Amino acid sequence: MNPSFMVYIDESGDEGFVFNPDGSGSSRWFVLSAAIIRQTNDLQMVACLKEVRQDLGKVPKTPLHFVDLKHEQLVPYIRRVGELPIRTVSVLIHKPAIVEPEKFQNTKYLLYRYATRMLLERLSWLCREHRQAGEGDGFAEIVFSNRSNMSYQDIRDYLRLLIQQHDGDPQKVQIDPTAIDPERIRSVEHSRLAGLQVADAVASGLHFAVKVNRYGETETAYLPHLKKTLYRHHKCLLGYGIKLWPEDFATLKTQAPETRSLEGLL
Repeated sequence: MNPSFMVYIDESGDEGFVFNPDGSGSSRWFVLSAAIIRQTNDLQMVACLKEVRQDLGKVPKTPLHFVDLKHEQLVPYIRRVGELPIRTVSVLIHKPAIVEPEKFQNTKYLLYRYATRMLLERLSWLCREHRQAGEGDGFAEIVFSNRSNMSYQDIRDYLRLLIQQHDGDPQKVQIDPTAIDPERIRSVEHSRLAGLQVADAVASGLHFAVKVNRYGETETAYLPHLKKTLYRHHKCLLGYGIKLWPEDFATLKTQAPETRSLEGLL
């Protein structure tokens, strides 16, 4: 049977920890985002990207990458994305607030796995809440944007471990195994799927809102278009459609004032 949902995952920012006083070096934020759509609506992703290319005067099938476009192109792009029948979940990690950064420096992709765990937990809750009888089998098919040199078998194995831990202590690991299946995780090159390009737009749009540029400014113009896509549980956004880590929103507003840009989403 077909899955109930298609999930596309991409990131913005890097996993480095070199923070120079002048603002250069590694990104202060790492954002991992998912765009979730009912499998029956999946082709709307393709139609959306086709319309965006036409709007921007791009050659048909040209891959769209958010950071390669100009601001005046990004606004109509993100507006189209916001009109899709999707829900989005994003994990925003403020790396300077991590107490033991050496753990993540010494183990390759550990930060990515942490973000993946938090993202998959929330994806499973969303799918559990919104699956419908007779529409797929209740599971999500999860497609990651392929990262060179990274093993997605390791991601599948990591998910199996998390599900085992959930079975032993559901309060510690909160992934719902009735919605997420390790065998339904794969990776695809960003340029090959419209859904991955949409996920890139979501991750980048949020990252721009918290990324302080060399002039001390953030770019929040994309947030209003993403607002209605954000997953909310009983109208609650924080901890669901947006997960901040390692601190809560109130603490991060003090430590990283740029976090205040997210207040308009609440």
